[in-house]
Amino acid sequence: MKVRSTAIAARQAATLFGFLALALSAAAFIGSAPPAAAAGDAAASKQFQTRFVSLKADSVNLREGPDRDHPVKWIFKRAGLPVEITAEFEQWRRIRDSDGTEGWVLQNLLSARRTVLVAPWSKEATLPLYERADANSTVVARLQPHVLASVRGCANEWCRLKSDKFDGYMQEDKLWGVYPRENVE
Repeated sequence: MKVRSTAIAARQAATLFGFLALALSAAAFIGSAPPAAAAGDAAASKQFQTRFVSLKADSVNLREGPDRDHPVKWIFKRAGLPVEITAEFEQWRRIRDSDGTEGWVLQNLLSARRTVLVAPWSKEATLPLYERADANSTVVARLQPHVLASVRGCANEWCRLKSDKFDGYMQEDKLWGVYPRENVE
């Protein structure tokens, strides 16, 4: 009788191990990138790249997953805010804001218009905006951290920023919404 119960225990352990392996495989699949669309789909055939975009609307729901059944975890209340797309799934985009908050939004709530936030991490009261892409040129404005601006272009580690109240240049390492040494036209 003892031999038989050991054999049963071994089979139960093997079955449990099989279920555990299946569960781990499923978890790995769920945590992986969304599946690509069928072969021949033009959208799926282009390589995904992280990129900065901006929010189109004054109210954008950030969801925990890529469909409307997922709960809203945050609501953005600022049109033009720069966000980074970190993943794509069908018409959904996973985005990250300057604070590192991530979630999913519908693609049609995003704009290709490039914007930046001035040094949202900075403890300085203001940062200089220069007349030219040169730290020795005239300071045309002093901008507080978190100021939102449109990007008119970036080259040689400087970006031209514009709003209704200012137009000038700032070093890209003081901006959130552009990559290091990125050329924006």
